[in-house]
Amino acid sequence: MLTQKQLQLLEFIHKKTQANGVSPSFDEMKEALDLRSKSGIHRLITALEERGFIRRLAHRARAIEIVKMPESMGGAPATRGFEPRVIEGSKPTRPAAAIPLDSSDIGTVKMMGRIAAGVPISAIADYSRDIPVPGNMLGGKGEHYALEVKGDSMIDAGINDGDVVVIRETHEAVNGDIVVAVVENEEATLKRFRKNGNSVALEAANPAYETRVFPEDQVEVRGKLVGLIRTY
Repeated sequence: MLTQKQLQLLEFIHKKTQANGVSPSFDEMKEALDLRSKSGIHRLITALEERGFIRRLAHRARAIEIVKMPESMGGAPATRGFEPRVIEGSKPTRPAAAIPLDSSDIGTVKMMGRIAAGVPISAIADYSRDIPVPGNMLGGKGEHYALEVKGDSMIDAGINDGDVVVIRETHEAVNGDIVVAVVENEEATLKRFRKNGNSVALEAANPAYETRVFPEDQVEVRGKLVGLIRTY
């Protein structure tokens, strides 16, 4: 699910590239979307890249490649063919089959949508079903919920596209925590949290993506990563 501005920008880039053989300039994008500054375009491009719709090509000017289009614009839907198996949140590299799942120690959390940079807030409040998780993921204060990860921006933290993350609701975080953060009351993202003075940095765990820095009052923590469910 894309925001209206993300969808508009993706369609504009697609049309310009098809017509001219080169992606539009940032000024052209800014004018087409009626934005006041290029920073808004940078934010939209980052969101589209993290969700896998575009790719920026290094060392080439005006080099944005369309990777896929959403279903609403004729893109092919993603396929899923595996059932989730549970991995302990503190040991993401341990084989799932090695974890004993005693039914007496299984809880459930609500699956509440998808998470990636640029996903509208409504996408993380879309209850679809309950899923089972090990009881040791559900400690601490606060309610717990689950989100499906879209994109590869946290891959070096062991979080892959298609994984399901278990989140404990909280508005507090310390440096180094992986959190669900809402930026400018518009988009939700899963990133590593760093605070420095009155600024908050949201760090990706993939060198292909830039760290995004915001004034403290533009970032709200909505939860902290406590577990992971992976499909095989």
